[in-house]
Amino acid sequence: MPVKRKTIYSILLIACIVGFWVFENFYTPDTYSDRENTGLKIDIPPNFMPSSTTGAIVDHSYYSLSYNEPFEQAEWVAYVLKKSQLTRDQRKRPFFIEDPKVKTKSADWRNYKGSGYDRGHLCPAGDRRFSEQAYNETFYTSNISPQDRDFNAGVWNRLELQVRDWARYYNELFIVTGGILEPGLREIGQEDVDVPRYYYKIIAKGAPNDPKIIAFLFLGKESTKPLRQFTVSVDEIEKRTGIDFFENLPDEVEAKLESKVDTDEWKF
Repeated sequence: MPVKRKTIYSILLIACIVGFWVFENFYTPDTYSDRENTGLKIDIPPNFMPSSTTGAIVDHSYYSLSYNEPFEQAEWVAYVLKKSQLTRDQRKRPFFIEDPKVKTKSADWRNYKGSGYDRGHLCPAGDRRFSEQAYNETFYTSNISPQDRDFNAGVWNRLELQVRDWARYYNELFIVTGGILEPGLREIGQEDVDVPRYYYKIIAKGAPNDPKIIAFLFLGKESTKPLRQFTVSVDEIEKRTGIDFFENLPDEVEAKLESKVDTDEWKF
């Protein structure tokens, strides 16, 4: 092969390698949000909205969140799940991208590369297959948290499947979920994304002024124990997070609901 042609091939190969590296490390799509709609398309009942310890609340079309910048993730993600939304539509898995609505900039997905942790969804992509936009929105990095792989695919996934079963049975649920963000956590990536030791999920059903509530708290490790064994009071999660989860309920109703663990109203 002539030297000139060999040189051209070498240059083209180097250009391809550099181009791939730039694409892999710097390219992200612009947004998955609906530019014509800035608020929730599926409203969360005001009585179910949690407080925010940061004031950094973001509303997407199909979920809402409170971002905690020092921990580089949401302290909670809240959404409504309806029976009609549980479809089996096949969706192409999109890129994880930064959330354009988080003013302080949500963590880059590359913080997770080589960390040994999954990019664990808080609002599951599987709950949002009913539309492309709803599905893609779950891939904002504001909606993910570092999770042990076996935990994410194991007991945490079992709870997500149980929640879908409840949505089919009870028709509509409110869910709020996140990691327990506390001092002294391990950090990953250049932006020091914190790895929660514990994760919680709170589910409500029924009338917004008189709901039935169940709450779960997990150590972020795989377990084969029945889900019932992870139920706790909402008060316990509030104590660990500093979040008031049903602050808009009448005080006497809130106190009664949040102080007890009641699994009898839920079909396991």
